[in-house]
Amino acid sequence: MSAPAPVDEARQEDHRAERPAPSALLRVGLQRYAIVIVFAALIAGFGIDMPSLFLTVGNLSNILGSQAVLFILVMAVLLPTVVGDFVDLSLGSSLGLSAMTLAVLNVQHGTPVLVACLAGIGAAVVVGLVNVFFVVYFDNDPFIVTLGTMTIVQGVIYIVSGNNSVGIVSTNLSNWIFTNEFLSMPLEFYYGLAIFLVVWYVLSFTPTGQKALVIGQSREVARLSGVRVNRQRAWAYIIGAAIAGVAGIAYAGTNGTVDPGAGSALILPAYAAVFLGATAIKPGRINPLGALIAVYFLATGTVGLELLGAQSYYQQIFYGAALVASVTIPKVNRDRFFKRRRAA
Repeated sequence: MSAPAPVDEARQEDHRAERPAPSALLRVGLQRYAIVIVFAALIAGFGIDMPSLFLTVGNLSNILGSQAVLFILVMAVLLPTVVGDFVDLSLGSSLGLSAMTLAVLNVQHGTPVLVACLAGIGAAVVVGLVNVFFVVYFDNDPFIVTLGTMTIVQGVIYIVSGNNSVGIVSTNLSNWIFTNEFLSMPLEFYYGLAIFLVVWYVLSFTPTGQKALVIGQSREVARLSGVRVNRQRAWAYIIGAAIAGVAGIAYAGTNGTVDPGAGSALILPAYAAVFLGATAIKPGRINPLGALIAVYFLATGTVGLELLGAQSYYQQIFYGAALVASVTIPKVNRDRFFKRRRAA
């Protein structure tokens, strides 16, 4: 009757062996949530140092609302990046083209604001189509092509605007983007949140999103699995450009006037957020939730520095350091992983 005991003990030992060691769980947790931990430490540090300035509803509204345009642009940048086209430099200029098209049509030609908004988004989509033509169908390097289209679009913006700022855009647009609030937050924050939820849902729970992720990991594997790789890449560029166009509309509504350089200053922070976000939640993978956390991590850092009295150029240093960290951290983690595997 007692003979099976050794077998049961062996099974229990196997079961215990299959359990991840506590140190391994801790290591995985730190890799996955490192940015969240640093984010919390950042909030705690600024909060302790200047509670009357930092820990206020007004400052929270400022951090969340002021980053809406960047957050929308980050969702645009994320889509081509997910399918392995890691650089679309034209998206910042597409934002600027959308905003300037809206401003010129609405202010200088009296076009109804809704029509002008659609025209602005359409102009951004045209840039996306040009990128599809030269990058996807001619199989050119996306960095070179999008650098070229970025430069061309920037030149078109200067021509259309006469090298001048254009404004003031319809107050109705400003009201529905920036002035009106819900729960002390400008409506543009909720527009960005809605776009994030759509992108997150598509990439996480739909066949289209799963195909995009497979393409980003290995195009050859995706082709062998029957995925139409070029079609998925094309849609990533087009939809990304459309979202950049929406960011341009939000920019115009937020600022009232549109400068010819609108959008060019946002492309570095957008990529910093996307790549920094790839170190969080799903380390090594571009993911919307990680990008969301990264946007507001960067925003919190820059706002905190401003409240401390730091000059504005420190913001660029902070973004640049975050971008370097975002590509260094995954490499260090990969090197450690393969070193442990070789040692085993």
